[in-house]
Amino acid sequence: MRQKQLFGKTRRDIAKEEVSANAQFLTRGGFIEKTVAGVYNFLPLGLRVLKNIQEIIREEMNALGANELLLSSLAPVSLWRETDRFENYDALMKAIGANPASRAINATAYILNPTHEEVVTPLVGKFISSYKDLPLAVYQIQTKFRNEPRAKSGLLRGREFSMKDLYSFHRDEADFEKYYTRVAEAYRQIFTRCGLKAIKTEASGGAFSKFSHEFQVITPSGEDTIFYCENCGWSQNREIATLKEGDMCPTCQKTVASAKAIEVGNIFPLKTRFSDAFGLAYADETGKKQPIIMGCYGIGPSRVMGAIVEVHHDKEGIMWPASVAPFQAHLISIQADLEAEKLYQALKEVGIEILYDDRDLSPGQKFADADLIGLPVRLIVSAKTCATDSVELKLRSKSKSELVKRNVLARKIKEG
Repeated sequence: MRQKQLFGKTRRDIAKEEVSANAQFLTRGGFIEKTVAGVYNFLPLGLRVLKNIQEIIREEMNALGANELLLSSLAPVSLWRETDRFENYDALMKAIGANPASRAINATAYILNPTHEEVVTPLVGKFISSYKDLPLAVYQIQTKFRNEPRAKSGLLRGREFSMKDLYSFHRDEADFEKYYTRVAEAYRQIFTRCGLKAIKTEASGGAFSKFSHEFQVITPSGEDTIFYCENCGWSQNREIATLKEGDMCPTCQKTVASAKAIEVGNIFPLKTRFSDAFGLAYADETGKKQPIIMGCYGIGPSRVMGAIVEVHHDKEGIMWPASVAPFQAHLISIQADLEAEKLYQALKEVGIEILYDDRDLSPGQKFADADLIGLPVRLIVSAKTCATDSVELKLRSKSKSELVKRNVLARKIKEG
């Protein structure tokens, strides 16, 4: 991609209310642009990052044997009344259709789904009848809507956001528990691949069960507080904590620490909460009807994107992990445009995704923008490098650069 053709520009100053690191750097770097509080447009750079995160999640969900589908964003109020959540879900967004030309109002009210239990449960009920149909797992990656009263912190707390939700259906608790453990491991893998160290943290199960689990990433900008053991990984959310900082870990007897953290995912048992509401059951081997056990597992790709920036940045800008970066390398020419053009084409031919800064700006401005955008590798072509058939390569995470011969450059970039 030539930077002249890239929609969205870097900037130095943004709105004062954008105080979180992810809101500041993603906006200044041309990744996102706010429509209203809690609602953001994803510009080309931001969309590439979001898609990379979503694809990592998709690969791990598929590895679990889950089926990807896409559920409706709108749901009739009747489904939410079936579960008694229409009046009791505080963040529910509601809509009524209208025809401005005729001034006629569609009397049917709809829900802009913040979660999809009310849609997926009756849907699955149309296709499950026997124990032979279980277990089943389906997932989607979709935009969700929540009337968040305190939309803030950029992508970390929004009213419109990307969400992956996985729903599993089981004949008994034992089968559910086995799958729950597999999903927890898949979540660890997802966050590791995204460059995040997420701690599986015990949390309240709310209306569904006694306990659930969150995946928390430690960072000073986090809104949650967790108590955790650095030795064995035991962790609890402050809201249900039975211990405090300085106590002994119940698992390994080491000292418990506390830290601010960002929740990037959660998994929890639904038991028969929704299967009971919609009469979702299966016939066992004797033909007797049995309730179906359900589980729900969520990750917000847009929230993960914000968390990555909160963890991976310095005062100059973002430092994207290679797995989610919008491009593999940022190419900059210093009065060597012809050679830079040749290198740009050569790297594209071998499958390297390059952002080529072909703008008419000073080297200093280009370097500053490269640090702000934060691609893993910066390549500089100049008269000096051309004289030695080399390219100056600098990793975003390092302070020093090195000269790399062109014939090994592609391999060097791929190795990171």
